[in-house]
Amino acid sequence: MSLRPFLGFLHRWVGLTIAGFLVMSGLTGAVISWDHELDDLLNPHLMQATSQRPALPPLELARKVEARDPRVLVTFVPLVTEPGESAALGVTGRVDSRTARQIEPGYNQVFLDPATGEELGRRDWGAVWPITTENFVSFLYVLHYSLHIPEMWGIDRWGVWLMGVIALAWTIDCFVGFYLTLPSRGAAGAKGKGLGGFWTRWKPAWKIKTKGSPYRINFDIHRAFSLWLWGVLFTVAFTAFSLNLYSEVFFPAMSKVSQVTPTPFDQRTPRSDDEPVIARVGYAQVIETATAEAQRRGWTDPAGGVFYSPAFGIYGVAFHQPGGDHGAGGVGVPELYYDGLDGRLLGDRQPWKGTAADIFVQAQFPLHSGRILGIPGRILMSVTGLVVATLSVTGVVIWLKKRKARVYRRRRAVGSPPPGSRTPLPAE
Repeated sequence: MSLRPFLGFLHRWVGLTIAGFLVMSGLTGAVISWDHELDDLLNPHLMQATSQRPALPPLELARKVEARDPRVLVTFVPLVTEPGESAALGVTGRVDSRTARQIEPGYNQVFLDPATGEELGRRDWGAVWPITTENFVSFLYVLHYSLHIPEMWGIDRWGVWLMGVIALAWTIDCFVGFYLTLPSRGAAGAKGKGLGGFWTRWKPAWKIKTKGSPYRINFDIHRAFSLWLWGVLFTVAFTAFSLNLYSEVFFPAMSKVSQVTPTPFDQRTPRSDDEPVIARVGYAQVIETATAEAQRRGWTDPAGGVFYSPAFGIYGVAFHQPGGDHGAGGVGVPELYYDGLDGRLLGDRQPWKGTAADIFVQAQFPLHSGRILGIPGRILMSVTGLVVATLSVTGVVIWLKKRKARVYRRRRAVGSPPPGSRTPLPAE
């Protein structure tokens, strides 16, 4: 089998295998590009606070949450909030001393009025069921990258791995599909050689013949859209692979070819939910130490949020202005990391700083989400999500039409009555 037929075969079956996944991820990606805005629109009762008084100390809010429900441990505390907004605290279940198993409180976020500490509501971010206005956006978000595939055999990353493999196949198929749009060598004699002749033969691939048959229009949409947005489609595919298979493939591969600075999380093995690292150092001490360290480094933004990861035993303190938690270009904000047992400084993360490999790694999410270009980038990602779904559907239509033609040819070869006239098919 020569190269072009083989690549056509590969493109066809890889495309059919991943088409359904790409329709889902494309449509959900088009929506979650605006996750925060949609969340605010759907859940004003959670996101908005009406009290006009000065805000209570953030750690007092955390104490109120744990006092109301001793089953939970606060894992994230916002230290600055915008006027009129609620304070959204993250929580996780503590370990039950009788069963030695983690308690499942049924929620992982608590929304408070910063001025009074009044609880505005609770929700389970990313819950599968029931789907309500409160968890609709997060349901789509988790569906987008993991399909909500449940934990099996003690592993909860099956969905993440599956979508990572799908993204890797899509990344490779981007090059295969691009090659198939190039004019074959057989057409060179009819339309001339050289660069000009090459472009003359390739130019139709970039156009959509609106006056053609429905099949021809479908084929042209599939080919032309994939060419015009090839760079964006490749970027989305590659970053989806790098984000989903970060620790398993991407980070080890990057470490082989360049110097990547590992984070404290890369250097520790996570503990199970039933055996978390119980912090001996409290939030107050970590915030005080981190604030002094940030001032020593000349950072001007205040401590904007603090989290604790029981799985790794690591505190993180982020520095940003109210509402600025995405940072410049969506790459995040400066953070300092501390050990939960002895409070020592473990490392930091500074956006757009480090080795070339560090910056490339940091850019993966901003590129995937479009936030690297701000609002225009997010619009582009929404459009791209719709295009991905369109390419998947049109690809399946092309396969169905060609399959029908093959069946017709086989029946005709054995003398069976033709099932009807056949639309001529353009070559891939």
